[in-house]
Amino acid sequence: MARTRLLTIVVLGLIFSACASAAVAPRTAELRGGRWVEVDAPATDVPRDERLERFDDMIDHGRYRAVRGQLVNWLKANPQSPVRDRALFLMARALYGYGDRIRAFYYLDELMDTYPESRFFYPALELQFTIADRYLEGYKRRFLGVPMFKAEDEAVEMLYRIQQRSPGSPLAERALLRTADYYYADQQYDIAADVYAAYARNYPRSPLTPRVRLRQGYSYLLQFRGPRFDATPVINAREQLSAVASEYPDLAAEEQVPELLERIDHAMAQKLYVTGDFYRRTRQPRGAAYLYQYLLERYPDTAYAEQAQAELDRLGPVAGEVPEPAIPEPTR
Repeated sequence: MARTRLLTIVVLGLIFSACASAAVAPRTAELRGGRWVEVDAPATDVPRDERLERFDDMIDHGRYRAVRGQLVNWLKANPQSPVRDRALFLMARALYGYGDRIRAFYYLDELMDTYPESRFFYPALELQFTIADRYLEGYKRRFLGVPMFKAEDEAVEMLYRIQQRSPGSPLAERALLRTADYYYADQQYDIAADVYAAYARNYPRSPLTPRVRLRQGYSYLLQFRGPRFDATPVINAREQLSAVASEYPDLAAEEQVPELLERIDHAMAQKLYVTGDFYRRTRQPRGAAYLYQYLLERYPDTAYAEQAQAELDRLGPVAGEVPEPAIPEPTR
């Protein structure tokens, strides 16, 4: 009975020990079937370095300034150390905590360039993404130890390099979407539309793709400056939003896309009327008549249809000489 109890305790101890080891096992990522998947890092006998253990503890306690110089000396003195990759990662963490995040990014680059098989490779990529994300949120570069200069351009370049280093990975997907969201928030809608389009093209099965395509449509629409300017953005917006409404009706209803399409039609009718009025004022009645007729056929339910009909009546016989416009079927 005693042997059975002892054996049970030993077995349970081994199980609990294995579970605890799995819980704290480092994570990494592997390329499987064209997609990066997080997996447990392979078990390896990594040599321990007491100084690096102490440096790690100093970083955990916020002693970033003190640990930087010691890490520089360690890296110079141990160029061939089997744990140099960890030292580079610790250096990046220390610089990140201190606020010199551009240099932190370059130390992470050195780690991944020199040790592509390191267990710190994917954590280094994650830290690079965090650095870029913080700069896009407004964190400033240091000058003479003082945060002074914005670094949005550098951050976008960082996100691009992350995508190059790990194509197809979840982190590359996040980096591409973060880039698009930055340009959208910064009101650079032309670039945002292109980046959203790239995301939808590269990740068509992502659960985020429907909203990305919706945001792409918004990006087109927000480039439209009014009826006296180029109508290409609003035409692109209508096409994109119509596709979203057709493929994702629940999302379209939630975001009131049908109502937005009606407002776009109103804007297009206004654009046609304003352009027709320009032709009328510049003594090009046939051009004016063609646009008024197009407006009546394409947008008969808008407020501008009645005004277009009144202008056609004033033009008289000229309106009858204009060929009937070829009207494409509207998309919904």
